[in-house]
Amino acid sequence: MDQEKFEQMQAIKNKLEDIKNSQASIVDKINHVITDLFQHPDKDLEKAMEEAHQKSSENIEAISEVLEDYEMKINKMENEG
Repeated sequence: MDQEKFEQMQAIKNKLEDIKNSQASIVDKINHVITDLFQHPDKDLEKAMEEAHQKSSENIEAISEVLEDYEMKINKMENEG
């Protein structure tokens, strides 16, 4: 197994996990804004936050799928090494 390549792949995996966690944090912050809007309604902002929530959730799903596939590649490489 090429150790340098393996380490580079691990670094990429860590970045993908960071992206996924960042998106989850964004969803959490959007949820806080949506909750705040219950007390101070604003239809336009509410609609924008719902759309942002949907897009961020889709990003989490997409990154999760990519991450899972990439982890399988890393595991395969490790097992073949």
